Amino acid sequence: MNKFILLLALIVSATHSSAQSIYAPLNADYYHLIDRTDVLNKAFSESVHTSYKPYRAIDVVATIDSSNFLTSKQDQFNAQFIKTDHWEYWGEDSAQSKKPFLKKIYRSKADFLHVNTKDFKLRVNPILYLSAGRDTNSKSTPYMNTRGAQIRGSIDDKVGFYSTIEETQAVFPKYVQDYTADRGVVPNEAFWKKYKENGVDFFTARGYFTFNATKHIGFQFGFDKNFVGNGYRSLLLSDFSAPSTFLKIQTKVWRIQYTNLFTEMVADAPFSSFGSNGTKQFPKKFLTSHHLSINITDNFNVGIFEAIIFNRGDSTGSAFEWNYLNPIIFYRSIEQFTGSPDNALFGMDWKWNIAKGVQFYGQGLLDEMVISELKAGNSWWGNKFSVQLGSKYYNAFGVNNLDLQLEYNVSRPFTYSHESIFTNYAHYRQPLAHPLGANFNEIVFIGRYQPIPKLFLSGKFIWSQYGTDPANENYGGDVLKDYNTRTLEYGNEIGQGVSNDQLYIDLTASYMLKHNLFIDVKHIYRNRDSADPLLSSTTNFSSIAIRLNVAARDHSF
Repeated sequence: MNKFILLLALIVSATHSSAQSIYAPLNADYYHLIDRTDVLNKAFSESVHTSYKPYRAIDVVATIDSSNFLTSKQDQFNAQFIKTDHWEYWGEDSAQSKKPFLKKIYRSKADFLHVNTKDFKLRVNPILYLSAGRDTNSKSTPYMNTRGAQIRGSIDDKVGFYSTIEETQAVFPKYVQDYTADRGVVPNEAFWKKYKENGVDFFTARGYFTFNATKHIGFQFGFDKNFVGNGYRSLLLSDFSAPSTFLKIQTKVWRIQYTNLFTEMVADAPFSSFGSNGTKQFPKKFLTSHHLSINITDNFNVGIFEAIIFNRGDSTGSAFEWNYLNPIIFYRSIEQFTGSPDNALFGMDWKWNIAKGVQFYGQGLLDEMVISELKAGNSWWGNKFSVQLGSKYYNAFGVNNLDLQLEYNVSRPFTYSHESIFTNYAHYRQPLAHPLGANFNEIVFIGRYQPIPKLFLSGKFIWSQYGTDPANENYGGDVLKDYNTRTLEYGNEIGQGVSNDQLYIDLTASYMLKHNLFIDVKHIYRNRDSADPLLSSTTNFSSIAIRLNVAARDHSF
């Protein structure tokens, strides 16, 4: 695999390339501002296919620049904020500071230090995330202390690069601590160590480089996350789990965007489960996927997704299945050709900008399906699928910058699970799709309001009903478990096992003090009512945070 990537990089870099672009980092609040443009335009942007994230920064700037209809003070502020954030694709003059410190520091409003020459661009910024709070369900005091740096730039305007390095010590709210104790992982992160009595210590390093083979074909190779869909959740591929090493080929021409993703993942992390230093290599597996996005009309888009999880190896290591390098052929045919040992998934997504400010969207995923069993109506365990339906309403009821979103997600028991850790749809002991795994119903309502340019208010209300497993049983909610250990062959219903009803509320006010410097005030209410009294809990968590050049941490599960 390494030889293949090196050979591919050499071949492509030797060709005449067009201008490259880095990607706007995944950040739900930031991407909300970008997606407003898409929906308020009614017709799609020619630059961005919103169903595959992250977006190229150069496309984001082109989209914002074409949005002459954004007339409110808040929208004009947001547009300038995004352009300043990506001034290398817009113009350095637009981001210049009036009073740089010592004539070198913050010459740009967006950068601590930067270099801008014809052949080389470099931007360096500090990362800081300090928070403290109170959790009524915990004896310890939650806090987070993150320090780091962000580096981005380009060489010869043909090769782009991006990297973030962060060091974090944190004591999370009790329900997050419980997740770590149960799964052996910190949500969204990879390797970690224990920190004092109830805390965790983890180091996060992400990075990649980009280049374009032609005007329409771009490559990205690195260690980061991807997200498929237009919803708050993704039932196809989300950014919930840890980052991973990947090669992405994205082709965009006419009304089509075609994305190939080749990814190396961690099948299990037994040493990390104890928060100690691992001295052995973690077992590996691979994910490859295709996503085809087509603008059928000017306001209706359909996407087709397929993915396969596999491993070719023995007790001494893992190997890549070369047949899956084909960037066009359907993976199901290859899986059958090789003896059908792998986990193949097929999905679709769509969005319809039905009116100015209104969008409907959805997803569907099939893991396995036998029509005869489905017609029998006996709830056979192997009929596995997930469905998402959602809508967005921007400038709701005629109120500028009041945006509403409603979303429904459902997943059948045993969806995403498979026969082993090497073929289940998980990475680093975390689901690759929805945080709850499978066997759930969920309703998400999100309200966002920006009353003045620098103040952002949001409320998330998430109700979920899901099933967990009693000891030594498997009712299909945990994607890490071998589905051959299932408790029921027939009669499987959503929410089976130990029933749980959960309400999660997140109320947040964020104020931008300076460019990308925010102060956040947050309150989280989480009530879990379980048939097992030991699992029932109520959390009231209030916190205040200051963050610089980093997204707000989201633990909405």
